[in-house]
Amino acid sequence: MTGDLSEPAHGAAQQAYEAAARLYEQAAAELDRAAAHCRVAATHLRGAEVPRGAAHAWAALGHLREAELRLEEQARTHRLKARL
Repeated sequence: MTGDLSEPAHGAAQQAYEAAARLYEQAAAELDRAAAHCRVAATHLRGAEVPRGAAHAWAALGHLREAELRLEEQARTHRLKARL
């Protein structure tokens, strides 16, 4: 695909790909943290430690929302590039 691009265009495309890759890595890291909080929440709830479990459950949701923001940013970028 990049064979048809001029050198400056190729450089710009590479920068865009790198930015997208960073967004996906950031989303993955947030999802990893969300999963860890879910596991901790489950452990606390099994031990009837409801406030601690709830705190980790809310933290998990916060990490999910952060991941969603990264994915939404990528989706907004692609809405401008999709052809109908």
